[in-house]
Amino acid sequence: MHNNDSHAHLDDVAKFVTAVKGVRADKPEALLLNAGDVFSGTLYFNEFQGQADLDFMNLLGYDAMTFGNHEFDLGSNEEGHKALADFIKGAQFPFVSSNIDFSADDNLKGLFSDLQSSDPENGRIYNGIIKEVDGEKVGIFGLTTAETADISSPGDVKFEDYIEEAEKAVKAFEDKGVDKIIALTHIGYDDNPAYDNDLTLAAAVDGIDVIVGGHSHTKLDNPVVIDKNENGQAKEPTIIVQGQEYHKYLGTLDVTFDENGVVVEHEGELIDVADFAEDAEALEILKPYKEQVETVSNTEIGATATEVLANPRTDGDNTKESVRKNETVLGNLITDGMLAKAREYKPEDNVIMALQNGGGIRAGIDAGPITNGDVITVLPFGNTLATMSITGAELKQAFEISLGNLPGENGGFLHVSGGKVEYDSSKPAGERVVSVSYKNEQGEYVEIQDAEEYVVATNAFTAKGGDGYDVFEKIYQEGRVTDLGLSDWENFAEHLKSLGTVSGEIEGRIVDVVVKEVPASDFSGTTEEPNVYNGNVTVDTANIESLSNAVINGDLILTGTPSEDATFSNITVTGDLDLSDFGGDAFIDGITVEGNTIL
Repeated sequence: MHNNDSHAHLDDVAKFVTAVKGVRADKPEALLLNAGDVFSGTLYFNEFQGQADLDFMNLLGYDAMTFGNHEFDLGSNEEGHKALADFIKGAQFPFVSSNIDFSADDNLKGLFSDLQSSDPENGRIYNGIIKEVDGEKVGIFGLTTAETADISSPGDVKFEDYIEEAEKAVKAFEDKGVDKIIALTHIGYDDNPAYDNDLTLAAAVDGIDVIVGGHSHTKLDNPVVIDKNENGQAKEPTIIVQGQEYHKYLGTLDVTFDENGVVVEHEGELIDVADFAEDAEALEILKPYKEQVETVSNTEIGATATEVLANPRTDGDNTKESVRKNETVLGNLITDGMLAKAREYKPEDNVIMALQNGGGIRAGIDAGPITNGDVITVLPFGNTLATMSITGAELKQAFEISLGNLPGENGGFLHVSGGKVEYDSSKPAGERVVSVSYKNEQGEYVEIQDAEEYVVATNAFTAKGGDGYDVFEKIYQEGRVTDLGLSDWENFAEHLKSLGTVSGEIEGRIVDVVVKEVPASDFSGTTEEPNVYNGNVTVDTANIESLSNAVINGDLILTGTPSEDATFSNITVTGDLDLSDFGGDAFIDGITVEGNTIL
């Protein structure tokens, strides 16, 4: 049995317990493995830092867990990884980790043994462990993505090459006569191969029979068999399984081996936890945790959203909007709050701009009164506010990283307050930034100069180089970052409360200068839902009768000559209105222009 990426989602854990007990009733020797990311994601974690989850893991009697990247989210606070150390010490099961060096971390170094144990102690970390199932020895070792250094806060915890460490682990098991080997991984099924993933691991390392995976939240309804190596040659099969996320599914896998420890048969499925009744014992354990979480979650902050504050994703369709590639109202509100707080705490620094990584914005907010729970669900990772001294050239370099994956998503995509970024999506990655400007005290945009130094605000995770921002990591190492120690979600809640009534609009803070040609027949929206265009737009008005109900976050270029009675209404242009090739004159009363009108 296996699960992964539960992220402190405990509302259905009592059903999950029932599902596990059901499998155990039929197969009492079945292993139960956890592929990481128990930490971070809901108020259960914010309030109890893993201890609520641990109660259920101990109840269920896990055989082993490996570490996910989010287990290291608290590493940047004053106590470092104390909460993780407490979680480990309280566990009534061992942990496996083959490619993590804990030796430099004061909280964790005493918990790790770089050995493979056939008699592992609970509450300790091993390179690997050996369990006995149906009279057969089974080796289990763990791997965690090296990307953790970029996307979490591991501090002094270091990550080693996963292929090399996997090969060492397999050899050590085989030297002990163990030929049935499970890799318990948090590297992603098909995640970024520049770091690591299960598909590459299965092809590259001989001797791994089963990979129980996590990190990519992949729903593998059926086990995947890898029977060819990286050169396309036949190899002994490796079975990969993963169970999506959030206690939604209990994964099961039955494997039959031949006398040489080679997989000859397998059968696996994901059991939908929603179909089960809640376990009474688990409900009793959950009750005090749930009561506290509901009290905190339901407390209103004193602000009301007049409309849904969406958190869009592409779901694989790169033509769609996403918090990880487009300016959003929610991103604007979050960064506005960061900028206001940074200026309040560091007025002498003249903070010009605030930045928030899109991957750190995890949910939207529904219309209506806003609660603590709403805010924490948006910003669940417990980040703190930091300020950074940065040159104009470095800031432009950062925005190249932000925009480098377009039209695809990028968790490091930077939302902006106090400034404007213009880019050219037709250019290759690394050459897309056209200009970066900040708004001065007079409300005028001033272009950033490469050689000048500025102060910007962001969260500590990004300031330390998270999401691959090596330019920020260098700045941090040079001592040009100040962590203000202020909770990101509390800052956001305070900002929303200061607004009282919360709404917003796309303001043209991040604009593609490539001109999009929009047919006049498709241009207009409705009064209730005007069409919104992010970037510059050109419309041929030849013989049209009307254009209406649109917002252009960029420049609007009108060409051609409309019919004599043409009307233009309810159109807002945040950039310039270019009429140099326009032949009509009926537009003036219906278009609001925030920039210049070019005749």
